[in-house]
Amino acid sequence: MTINSMQSTAVQVIFDPEVSENRSGEGAPAVTLSGAWDIRSLEARAKLLQTRLQQLSADSGRRWDLSPIQRLDHIGALLLWQAWGKRRPAQLVLAPRHEAFFSSLDSAAGVAPKSPFDALRLVHALGSGLLLAHEHLLAMVQLIGQILLDSFGLIRHPLRGPWREISASVFRVGTQALGITALVGFLIGVVLSYLSAQQLKSFGANIFIINLLGMGIIRELGPVIAAVLVAGRSGSAITAQLGVMRVTEELDALSVMGIPHTVRLILPKIVALAIAMPLLILWTSGIALVGGAIAANAQLGISINSFMSGLPGAVPTVNIWLAMGKGMMFGALIALVACHFGLRVLPNTESLGIGTTNSVVTSITAVIIADAIFAIIFSDVGISLL
Repeated sequence: MTINSMQSTAVQVIFDPEVSENRSGEGAPAVTLSGAWDIRSLEARAKLLQTRLQQLSADSGRRWDLSPIQRLDHIGALLLWQAWGKRRPAQLVLAPRHEAFFSSLDSAAGVAPKSPFDALRLVHALGSGLLLAHEHLLAMVQLIGQILLDSFGLIRHPLRGPWREISASVFRVGTQALGITALVGFLIGVVLSYLSAQQLKSFGANIFIINLLGMGIIRELGPVIAAVLVAGRSGSAITAQLGVMRVTEELDALSVMGIPHTVRLILPKIVALAIAMPLLILWTSGIALVGGAIAANAQLGISINSFMSGLPGAVPTVNIWLAMGKGMMFGALIALVACHFGLRVLPNTESLGIGTTNSVVTSITAVIIADAIFAIIFSDVGISLL
């Protein structure tokens, strides 16, 4: 027992930090560090060692061998890092167990650790993107399926429906958005009218500004502008709300109490946006036409009364119904995407910011794609050539 105890004690002997100069196999100057380079061992010799290390690091071609170090912590690594001028020497030998200390210092200094060249990096990135897209699509399909099941349940038991939540959501995403949509719609109408008037005046076709603004705003610009504003305003708020509930574990609490979050949180938002969006589109388009009429009166001399009187003949009524149909689709799509990204937020603040950004970008992209599909499908509907 005495011999074993002596051997164990001999193995655990830790030497003081030492710096020795020598020559490498090629005859180049080298520095070898040994002993313990931790806060306990460096407490009494830190200033002396720092001065010696700075003198040695003046030669940029010197080779540094840290593999004999017995014990290293963040204090020792920071001492070496500062002596090197906050960058690794060109020739550095590290023990694998010590790599983590200097990798963290590299990251803090904004220097990415060197990674081997990967010839298939683009293929790997493409594959990762496809797998992520498949994961999002699968989660979206599952969410839609759950919402449909919940909707059928509410049809059978309407008294259990979240009607108060739907009413509150209509107020938040609809009524409170009237101001910003009116302002943007008015400015868009004025700008579009001014730009169109310059071209129409040169051809003597002033009266056709009614057709141009009426069809452009009611059929396309009004729905898209309102949807983009709602996606940036209400879509981000929905994602942030669900994300915060994920971070604070409120969603888990609802599950524990047996309350399905799709019924109380997601379905009301989808229904509310599907109801509010067509009304917002009519409001935005109407204000945009008022702005266009004012600009047309100033540029072309067309009275506001004549402009409004000519709209029913220039824009078939079916375009209004098409715009409202777009609004219902856009509203449901924005709410679905916002809820999807809100439920995928991880319990940390960084994920909340990333999820909100991705939600807004994806919502706007989905709205534009859906609008293009509508334009192709209904290309022969509501177009008057007279």
